[in-house]
Amino acid sequence: MKTNIFVPQKIKVGFQNRENTYTKTLAYVTYYDVKGKVRKETSWENWRDKKIDPVDHENIPTSGFVLNKKVGDYVSDWNHRQAYVRVYDPRGFEFEITIENLLYILENANSIKGKGLEGEFIYGWDGKDLVLLPVESPDYKEISKYNNILHEKSYIKSKELIIGATYRTKDNREFVYMGRFEYWDTKWVSPEDVRQSSYTVNVNKGKQYIFAKKTINYRKKEDLYLLNIKSLGDRIIEVITEECTDDYAEMFDLLEKSSHYSPYDESKDEYIIYDKNRFIDKVKEKEGAWFYGTSVYIENHKDGMAEVKRENRESENYVIATKTRVPSRWGSGYETKENILYRGTLEEIWNKFQARYRNKYLTNGKLHENGDEN
Repeated sequence: MKTNIFVPQKIKVGFQNRENTYTKTLAYVTYYDVKGKVRKETSWENWRDKKIDPVDHENIPTSGFVLNKKVGDYVSDWNHRQAYVRVYDPRGFEFEITIENLLYILENANSIKGKGLEGEFIYGWDGKDLVLLPVESPDYKEISKYNNILHEKSYIKSKELIIGATYRTKDNREFVYMGRFEYWDTKWVSPEDVRQSSYTVNVNKGKQYIFAKKTINYRKKEDLYLLNIKSLGDRIIEVITEECTDDYAEMFDLLEKSSHYSPYDESKDEYIIYDKNRFIDKVKEKEGAWFYGTSVYIENHKDGMAEVKRENRESENYVIATKTRVPSRWGSGYETKENILYRGTLEEIWNKFQARYRNKYLTNGKLHENGDEN
């Protein structure tokens, strides 16, 4: 189970009349957050019967819960009602939990016919979903520790941050603090000329606190997952270790190669002619069983792109073609027109067009994208 389950100190219970329950009422349980605000208050108010007074309860470990029956799991008028299990709370009301929650409970507690669930339980929330937690479950200790920090509200202040130290976030994730830097992002811009494709521009979001954790990107290479925070507020709740992480220098090197740290600089683009054998191998590797094409450049600018692909599944020859955007024949918008430049072998195409790839660099001069890897 996730360890970022929120366990509130107080719950709020609203009711509807239901004949198919032990108590003849069904409960909607919500909770007070750390700021004392009732969560999901609008949906809770809309659901409950205003003629039945709601009740508040301290959310403390409680015994005497009883499994009732499964409800839902049917289709009516194209709407699927998810399956739930009704549970009786010894304080006099029934509520519903998910099948996943039930399975977790049965992994960590016994259900005795006629006596109910053994042990103590407490309410928690995984996002918007209610979770009934067995106090004896192996995850409860860590969940409790995490929630004690939340309820103490001893959030980390910006002046307390230490470069290279490891911190816990409000959603129970661990990050290394890298420093406070200008954070760069991009946004799409649509051109006025329909023949041109949309493009991105760099946007400076101002100085932000940057936290990071190592990850593996889609190229199966080490990379960083960044958390950028303009104002800490209650986002960072605990310092896990004040010691600088051993691989901070390596992480900072990865950060310097991120376009969020230093923006992409098109003026630094580098166009490199493929080695002939590398070009041939790459095209054949890319086409695979689905006959995908390979994008290359035939001129030293971003608009000098072409595609190399097999002429058809039966042919041994390849074609190299460019694509242009033209106004749509069907009215508004545009469509793509293919212009075949040459037909021949891959060696002939390489000799004639000197196929190349583009390396992209950041403003700080770091290589951001190796075109030969695409």
